[in-house]
Amino acid sequence: MKKLFTLTIALGLTISSFAQIQSLSGPRIGAAFITASPTSAFINGDYELFDGNMSDIDGYSKGTMTSLYGWQFESRFADGGDVTGIVEWVLLAGGMERGKFLPSISSMVGARTASGLEFAIGPNLSLGGIAMVFGAGYNFKVGELNMPVNFAFVPGRKGSYEEEDEFITEYITVDPDGIPNNGDEYMDWIDILNTPGYTVDYHTGNRFSITCGFNLNK
Repeated sequence: MKKLFTLTIALGLTISSFAQIQSLSGPRIGAAFITASPTSAFINGDYELFDGNMSDIDGYSKGTMTSLYGWQFESRFADGGDVTGIVEWVLLAGGMERGKFLPSISSMVGARTASGLEFAIGPNLSLGGIAMVFGAGYNFKVGELNMPVNFAFVPGRKGSYEEEDEFITEYITVDPDGIPNNGDEYMDWIDILNTPGYTVDYHTGNRFSITCGFNLNK
């Protein structure tokens, strides 16, 4: 009986220790700063993401701010009392205040302490491609309310693509032998090189974001 009582007390203390580390799944709102890139040009209204021509972006693009709205899902592993492992899935959408829709999804693995401090890292997928996201945050408690505040950084990457030669078609006189006015000339539509091909270099843009969440103690 004494052993059973001791085991019950120990189990209760263990559960209480695990319960100190809150589950912070729930809605997220925030903002992001995106450095000069096709994405920032799209948000600013200077560029259509899928028009395939980014040759002028460096001339008029600049960094921009955008709102963020989404949801965080999470699960835990390796509970250790004062520290527990977490897996987070963060779904966010930006640009909506300007009539745009820029979705992103992050899968992050990290750790959270009983004090509310956390850090995580993982892949991020957005219209700019796939990259790594680095995050850190802290959970502010207001009574029974959790207010996790998180900072994230997604480094951009360099890219390039080839613009092909551009031709214009003109209806001109063709002289096969190069001797003028000898009777073999004829009129035909001929492709004339207008713009030679070139390489376009671009950067997907660095993203810095801050989000805040809300949920009740669980």
